[in-house]
Amino acid sequence: MDVDRRRFLGAAAVAATGVVALPGIAEARQEINAALSGSNAGDLAYLDEAFERHRGGYRGRAPAVALAEMRGDLDLLRDVLLRPHPAAVRTDLARTAAGITGLVAIIQHDRGDQRDSHGWFTTAEHAARESGDRHMLAWTLARYAMVPLNYGAPRAAAELAVRARAEAGRKPSASAALAAAVTARALAASGDRQAALRAVADARSIVEQLDGSQAADTWFGYPAQKHHVHLSQAFTLMGRTREAYAEQAAALALTRSSSVMARALLTMDEATCLSADGDPLGAADVAVAVWEELPQEYRGGLVRSRVEALHQTLSGTARARVGDALAGR
Repeated sequence: MDVDRRRFLGAAAVAATGVVALPGIAEARQEINAALSGSNAGDLAYLDEAFERHRGGYRGRAPAVALAEMRGDLDLLRDVLLRPHPAAVRTDLARTAAGITGLVAIIQHDRGDQRDSHGWFTTAEHAARESGDRHMLAWTLARYAMVPLNYGAPRAAAELAVRARAEAGRKPSASAALAAAVTARALAASGDRQAALRAVADARSIVEQLDGSQAADTWFGYPAQKHHVHLSQAFTLMGRTREAYAEQAAALALTRSSSVMARALLTMDEATCLSADGDPLGAADVAVAVWEELPQEYRGGLVRSRVEALHQTLSGTARARVGDALAGR
């Protein structure tokens, strides 16, 4: 017995140093945890931390890189959701699930994978409804609206955005401000300029009342930079170029140099405004400069859709310039 005990302790010591891994040690911990009350606490705490970490945005990473870094957390989330939980724990877990899956949906949207983005947003909406958190549901629906909005279905976007605004309620919040701004963009894209302007006024009114936590610079906050980006697009879609240029300048002044996609989208708004103001060659020059400066990993998805949208409105030499850039000529 003493020999067996020494062998066991010796093996344990070796494992502690990291030299040799004991077969099945991770499974043993999981089985012990499963037999204890509150055995999911560690995984639940980790998922909360993962949600907080991922919600901070790209932070200079390409969308594909950010998505790859989330893969392990998605596997854990799936496993934890399959376990039984007390009602209160399940509610919190559903909210975390809504947030994490919503972030995946955003990244897939930015990458241009519309179908997968729709799927993840559907999952996020389901989880948000299960959680009972209206602000999470409003945020999910508002972000969901951007998929049809940015890929050619503005009426569907408007329906989602209006639902998001209704869920957000009248109390000032980041989700309410986002829902109002996306509503403005969707209505502008649908051609209802008066309703879009009312939504702009609604968004501005909410922003004036946001506190520091609601205005945090994360995917779940609504900072001034994000506000100006949304209004730039809304005014650009309405053809109100003077207001659009002002919003672009305000947004760029607040946009970090590492925010490659945000800067590209704002500059594409500028190019679209130049075209609307009767300067198609100037618009083409700006668009081509944006495209040629983009790292390869950003030359798809959302940015490409904006360049292609401008290309379709141009003619003659301006159209040829942008077309050549898109074709890599």
